[in-house]
Amino acid sequence: MSKSLRNRAVEAELMDDLSIGGTELREALRQLRLLNRIFVAAAPTLHGVKRLWENAGKPGSLSILDIGAGSGDVNGQLLRWADEQGIGLAIWLVDVTEEACEEARLIYQNEPRVQVRRGNLFALPEECADIVTGTQFVHHFAEEELPHAVVSMLKAARLGVVINDIHRHWLAWAAVWLTTRIISSNRYILHDGPLSVAKGFRADDWKRLGQTLELPAMYCKWRPLFRYAVVISKAQQSLIGGVE
Repeated sequence: MSKSLRNRAVEAELMDDLSIGGTELREALRQLRLLNRIFVAAAPTLHGVKRLWENAGKPGSLSILDIGAGSGDVNGQLLRWADEQGIGLAIWLVDVTEEACEEARLIYQNEPRVQVRRGNLFALPEECADIVTGTQFVHHFAEEELPHAVVSMLKAARLGVVINDIHRHWLAWAAVWLTTRIISSNRYILHDGPLSVAKGFRADDWKRLGQTLELPAMYCKWRPLFRYAVVISKAQQSLIGGVE
């Protein structure tokens, strides 16, 4: 555990190394879906999407682009919510690895509302979806890269951005360290699970990001279990793209 988690860890995760992958990565993605269920990973994303949808006047149709989607499993909760609300929902799952795209296609092969494509955050078209989401995604970016990543998400969104990421806390680190060792022997899971907590965020990190991007209306809410839901509504921002 890096210096009591006072600062964000800078070590790269194995999933960031695109030169490896293959069967071991696909196994890790399947086990990550179990971890997402254990730690209720989908809930903060739904919380943020609901907020933007309500701020937009509860439109009857909505498009979401989930960047760095992995298997995209957290979007199952969004689909169920859309059914309950009678919303015409379209979701694009975008990830840089083919392994993640293959896993997502298997999960959603019978779901016409979900499309999967391989792609890069920094190559997204402008305003290509109503809402751009990133679940456990932005912690992969170093401190100096993070503002550029969020600006790219904002430029791709019409209504706004929802970021769901991990609270950097010793209890979360210990829980993930123990759980990964109970459920897995996969090196991606064992290495990246605890490290993702160490690369996570505290309230001051989000405050600093909002100041850097000049986003005074950025919404940040702690959510169970050790998550932050960060919502940036474009309608409430006078400046988007303070970092170039």
